[in-house]
Amino acid sequence: MNWPGNIIDARRLQELHRTQVAVRPLKNEPRYVGGVDAAFSEERVYAAACLYRLPELVLVEQVTAMTKATFPYVPGYLFFREGPAIIAALRKFSTKPDVILVDGQGIAHPRGIGSASHLGVLLDIPTIGCAKTRLVGTSKEPGPVKGSWSPLRYEGSVVGALLRTRDEVKPLFVSPGHKADLDSAIRITLASCGKYRIPEPLRCADMLSRKMQPRK
Repeated sequence: MNWPGNIIDARRLQELHRTQVAVRPLKNEPRYVGGVDAAFSEERVYAAACLYRLPELVLVEQVTAMTKATFPYVPGYLFFREGPAIIAALRKFSTKPDVILVDGQGIAHPRGIGSASHLGVLLDIPTIGCAKTRLVGTSKEPGPVKGSWSPLRYEGSVVGALLRTRDEVKPLFVSPGHKADLDSAIRITLASCGKYRIPEPLRCADMLSRKMQPRK
């Protein structure tokens, strides 16, 4: 793939990929769930991917990749900065994930295609956006116990959920990426959570990518 180097080309690619996003139930119950995240320096992107086996939630594999940062940091276009490194890391897995959790948005995005949706379309794999902060939409606060959720609405449609992944902790913003629907996204996110608020595959990828950053 020829990665865009400017906003105009990135916007065109977003519009193209948006037409290819499929929001639908997972075909099969996933056995292997991956998590991806990236960290940055001024000139580099450090990506990590961790693979866990469900329902045991056991770490199976972890991989990393580093690329040059060829796209600026622009809200709403983050995938074009971190995508090349994330894809390079995922290609190192010896076992293919059944679904991938992405530290970012799926369809809960101003143009309906966040990092999780882009990744799913490019790799033709089910993906789920699992973000710590809201990018678009409005929602009510979900109940205080794990598993409680409330719909995230944007421009008249439900694009995700505000999901409580632990009792009495801040909820996460979960949305379908590609080849998954909201019910699937909620179920797999909860199945991937251990003792912490953040799903284990994403916690693993976050810590691993941060370790790659040069020490200041």
